[in-house]
Amino acid sequence: MKPPEADPSFNSPSMIGQEKLDLMNEVELDVVDLKELILSNNSFGPNDVVEIRQMIAENYGHFAELRDAVSEMEHDENITPAGKTKMGVCQFLLGRFSESLETLQAADGSATALFYAARSMFELKRYDDAIQTYEQAQKAGYNEDQCKIFIAESNRYAGRIEKAMMLLDDIFGPAEQTAEYMYQRATTVAYMGGRREEAITLYQRAVQTDENHAGALFGLAWENDRMGNDEEAIKLYERAAKAFPTGVGALINLGLIYEDRNEFDKAQACYKRILDSHPEDPRTRLYVKDASANGNMLYDEEMQRRNDRLTQTLAMPVANFELSVRSRNCLSKMGIETVGDLTRTTESELLSSKNFGETSLIEIREMLTSKGLKLGQFAHEKKSADPPVDTSHLSPDEQAMLERPISDLNLSVRARKCMARLQLNTIGELLRKTGDELLECKNFGVTSLTEVREKLTDLGLKLRGD
Repeated sequence: MKPPEADPSFNSPSMIGQEKLDLMNEVELDVVDLKELILSNNSFGPNDVVEIRQMIAENYGHFAELRDAVSEMEHDENITPAGKTKMGVCQFLLGRFSESLETLQAADGSATALFYAARSMFELKRYDDAIQTYEQAQKAGYNEDQCKIFIAESNRYAGRIEKAMMLLDDIFGPAEQTAEYMYQRATTVAYMGGRREEAITLYQRAVQTDENHAGALFGLAWENDRMGNDEEAIKLYERAAKAFPTGVGALINLGLIYEDRNEFDKAQACYKRILDSHPEDPRTRLYVKDASANGNMLYDEEMQRRNDRLTQTLAMPVANFELSVRSRNCLSKMGIETVGDLTRTTESELLSSKNFGETSLIEIREMLTSKGLKLGQFAHEKKSADPPVDTSHLSPDEQAMLERPISDLNLSVRARKCMARLQLNTIGELLRKTGDELLECKNFGVTSLTEVREKLTDLGLKLRGD
């Protein structure tokens, strides 16, 4: 099996450890305006590239500033050759390798322009051209060891593994202690086969030297992924994904792990970050589409499962619960038979029932809470259980009387309070009740019932069932 870098697009542009150390002695990153840094007329070199990368790695929001700065440079008709070098390097950081190469080939011919032209050729899989251009950059004064390391990388991708190892073996001194060298050696060793433990050890040493080295983190993550160490793999992939530019491989592998965990929002975020730099990448677009579809499907299925569980709970008879005799009798008299009936009944409606007090109310509350429900939760869905009153035999004036408020009956205080507890507002609503249902209301007795019947009789009306 090939080591993790099976495709150059999986390989984020790398950083020599010493460059990062040099940068740390420069300026506080968080106080530098990225766009201002790029667009200024100051000299532009390797340390500036490191600073840009670190700023975006610490706050991905700076990516938009980099993109805006490049856009301004692209529209500058008076841009100098040195300015084109800066623009070309920034286009490279944005993942626009073809545009970067075109710009850098028309730039000032500096060591930096040549080095990043070689980096763009490498990303475009033009490995032999990249090797020649690295050699030109080296002659122009770019860091000799760094050029050698990337020449070895290009040979490895071109399939010349032994040549790559020979070149790495020929590098001595401080360069051997950089994270980049150890990472490139680890990947080359992994390609040679049978030296997996050595490769892992080198990846680990690279991360110890530079804890944010994207390539080494990705290599370790990939090895843990292969060994089934999912938790360790995802931690390493997440660390690698924070780097900038982030390797496409790290983001894709991390996205796939998130999909396996049904974390589709996180997966889409990984794929969309790739599209920031590679907007036309067909593989990534397919991943985004699949993650979105699976996420919606999962959401729909989960919602359906929740709805099914809720439906089953609401259909449970209240007789299945250990309620007191008083509570059970009260619920029975009110026609409440299921948990769903309780969720459509308010506390005030329960308390309006005769013999139903605070103790019973607390008991019902606790029972519903154990099921994640509460009284009155679905009261808005409640449908009137009372049958409609047949008004076909009534004259228009008599039908209009049904819309009159109950207050027009001039009932006693006790009877009026009962009407309020039952939420009866019109005479028509009162006529849908039976005498027994009114008697269930707290403090409503036979005397009050007789009073209501007499008032209705005076109007030529009567309660349901009378």
